Amino acid sequence: MPFNKNDSLVQILKKNWLNEKKTARTYRDLAEIEKNPRKKEILLKLAQTEEQHALRWEKELAALGQSCSEKTSRFKRILEKWLNQNLGFKNVIQRMERTEEQDKVRYLQQKALFKESAEIVQLLEEMAKEEKSHAGILHNLPRETPFTENITENILAREKWHGRGGNWITDSIYGINDGLGAVFGIVSGVAGATENQTHYILISGLAGMIASSLSMGAGAYLAAKSQKEVYEAEISKEKREIEENPQEEIEEMALFYQLQGFNEEEAKWISEKLYQKPEHFLSAMVSSELGLSHASFPNPWRACLSASLSTALGAFIPLTPFFFLSGIWAISLSFFISLVAHFLVGAAKTLITGRSWLSSGLEMTVVGIIEAVVTYTLGLLFRLPA
Repeated sequence: MPFNKNDSLVQILKKNWLNEKKTARTYRDLAEIEKNPRKKEILLKLAQTEEQHALRWEKELAALGQSCSEKTSRFKRILEKWLNQNLGFKNVIQRMERTEEQDKVRYLQQKALFKESAEIVQLLEEMAKEEKSHAGILHNLPRETPFTENITENILAREKWHGRGGNWITDSIYGINDGLGAVFGIVSGVAGATENQTHYILISGLAGMIASSLSMGAGAYLAAKSQKEVYEAEISKEKREIEENPQEEIEEMALFYQLQGFNEEEAKWISEKLYQKPEHFLSAMVSSELGLSHASFPNPWRACLSASLSTALGAFIPLTPFFFLSGIWAISLSFFISLVAHFLVGAAKTLITGRSWLSSGLEMTVVGIIEAVVTYTLGLLFRLPA
């Protein structure tokens, strides 16, 4: 929930309380389905810390004679939990990392508002530090593995886990957004130019849908292919460095483990143990130094398919009414469902950006309205002669 300087101090404290409650729930939802004991433990600890934050804000509000209550319907809670557990661990963790960073900034901003209360200022400073710490933990969570004797298996397990996630969600949301925006503009412009003649609108809209879909698919394929080639080149370079300067690379690998909390002796032992299996050593090296793993490489064909289909889906939305209606009724319904779609796509973007779903949805709706007005006006200016 964003920080608003126009809110009263009590409202700000209540928002702080509510944010901490929601964040704690998200961590508990993730912990509920997490099978890795180490990650489950981290998530539960994060949840407990956020719940303690909420309790401290609750005490501050009680001292001001205010009570805390959250108005959340059972259906909304079920939907919230389903989204947290089914949108991909990586996506949710990235969103929570951004949320923790935003909470840190908000708490630091609030210090000026509560400068009359040294106790609250101190509380804000403490919580800002903890939120920053949480963001760091989440950033490195995919790399967290328990230290056991079979260190090689642990590192390979980490690499496999690190490659999981749902980039297709991001690609699909932006694909739908591009297709919707492009064809909605075409529909509005052609409607203005042809006095809402269904035949022309449908033909031009379908042509735009196919062109947008193919263009987005080709672009996604080439981008993913280029990215994959860059990754492969980096790994080949790292492999040559290991072959040419093995001792230097072993020392560098040991340094990475020291940065993760191992002492010098443990870090050296792990690094030398890994070096006995060159393929595993290379995998760990490129992961630590470059943040890469074969499992995380983009798949050009999957990127192409995701971009093409999502763009086609978004582009088809404004055209739907023209298959069973015509004239002003068709264009009116198209305008309505396209604006609703703009709002939903904007709200869906918050799964990636961490922004308020309402403000993001309204922002996209305004963009859609401006787009429709501009293209329809251009169509009127170039209207075909009767």
